Amino acid sequence: MKKIIALFVLATTLSCSSTKITESADNSDPTKYMNTITANELKTHLYIVAADGMEGRETGSAGQKRAGTYLINQYKKNGISFPKAASSFYQKVPAAFLNAKRNENLPDSENIWAFIEGSEKPNEILVISAHYDHVGVKNGDVYNGADDDGSGTVALLEIAEAFQKAKKEGHGPKRSILFLHVTGEEHGLLGSSYYSANPLFPMENTITDINIDMIGRRDEAHANSNNYVYVIGADRLSTDLDNITTDANKKYVQMELDYKYNDLADPNHFYERSDHYNFAKHGVPSVFIFNGVHADYHKKTDTPDKIEYDALAKRAQLAFTMAWELANRENRPVVDKK
Repeated sequence: MKKIIALFVLATTLSCSSTKITESADNSDPTKYMNTITANELKTHLYIVAADGMEGRETGSAGQKRAGTYLINQYKKNGISFPKAASSFYQKVPAAFLNAKRNENLPDSENIWAFIEGSEKPNEILVISAHYDHVGVKNGDVYNGADDDGSGTVALLEIAEAFQKAKKEGHGPKRSILFLHVTGEEHGLLGSSYYSANPLFPMENTITDINIDMIGRRDEAHANSNNYVYVIGADRLSTDLDNITTDANKKYVQMELDYKYNDLADPNHFYERSDHYNFAKHGVPSVFIFNGVHADYHKKTDTPDKIEYDALAKRAQLAFTMAWELANRENRPVVDKK
């Protein structure tokens, strides 16, 4: 009898253990973690990333490298590491690649990546990208690039921190997330081009790229309100991605989604002008969120004091909720357009 009871207890214990291992976390509501993305924290980060001491973050410059060190230290502080498949936080982008199309005598530079592994589908990768380079120093003036793209750069930090907090509380993403800070955007999307040609994870395993480039200001078309964001490219390859973007905004953020620059006839060609494009060219559903061009674009006056931090926070929250859905939904977005 004792032997039978012991076997029953053992079987019950193994069954319970198995249930705990396979039990799926309820990741249905991201609101708690969305609200950890705050204007104050974004402002703290941006005043450092876009400080004069970063010397405009020109590709491969000492100032850009200092900015990169700050980003890496923030990831380390939050317990987020580089991918296991990599040897460090850096993907070296060699000068030979950076100068191949037009020789601008750029030195070696680096993409920077951080990684949160998925709990259920770790081999499916969501990329959230932003470029951390800008145009450097001209005639002794620092071009801080607070909006372009300091705003997207610090948004990645906050989004990653929110996901890591969720993971610590048992609500980590079910798919893996690669936070990718790319270099060389200002010289022709070079860092993302290098990554797409030398991906750490196969492109066929990359489910989406959410690209964040300039989300801290407003443009003249929205002079009366900053409660908007331009959405570009979400529907170009995947109806699913377009619906996810729309639904996340409706449920959690309630901004105006402006599709003006998603027009195939857009004379500005913004769809081809930021880093998501190098993912889309490989068939990866991609979306670009953007505040539009303002008077300080590519000028020395693009400084942290001009940023509207409430708008920056809300747009970062939108990107986070989109990422949450993509990382946790049952199926990856279907590619239904070529």
